[in-house]
Amino acid sequence: MNDLRFRLADDGDLATLVRLRDDAARWMLAQGVAGQWRPGELGGDHFRRIMENGEVWLAEAADRVVGAWELWWEDEDAWGSQPPTAGYIHRLMVAHGSVPPGTGRQLLRVAERRVAEAGRLLVRLDCLATNERLNAYYLNAGYRVVGHKEGKPQPGGVPKSFTLLEKSLQDKLGQVEAGASVNS
Repeated sequence: MNDLRFRLADDGDLATLVRLRDDAARWMLAQGVAGQWRPGELGGDHFRRIMENGEVWLAEAADRVVGAWELWWEDEDAWGSQPPTAGYIHRLMVAHGSVPPGTGRQLLRVAERRVAEAGRLLVRLDCLATNERLNAYYLNAGYRVVGHKEGKPQPGGVPKSFTLLEKSLQDKLGQVEAGASVNS
């Protein structure tokens, strides 16, 4: 999907973000992935709050949203207090059924470049510890397990246990310094 464009979300995108996340939750359940996300779990207020303290990015193709992710600059619930050396990716989601395979990986690479553009050396994320398929996805994308977080608070739900993963952005940081950019 070479015609993807990326932009920051705004308040006009809240309903689209909720629908995209709910659709992704339904897709997970249909794939037998229970416990990760539930439809109706997050509303527009969640995404508005993230936009106030971080970034919510949209991927568009043919004038419609086909993916999104949240980018946080701190994540104390999962990682504790940390120096400002990492960006934290959350809720990476694509419109399954209307995007080709590999679209999620493309969004992940763009998110990583955005973190590098911000001058951060690491990108981090967490994944439900029992979701073996998603943990393998991130390991195959170059992330490594660096720990586990038991009982991480969840928006609209009970605390869950997560695998903590990170990836060095040293190479991407060098590309950014040489002039490569995320902006499409």
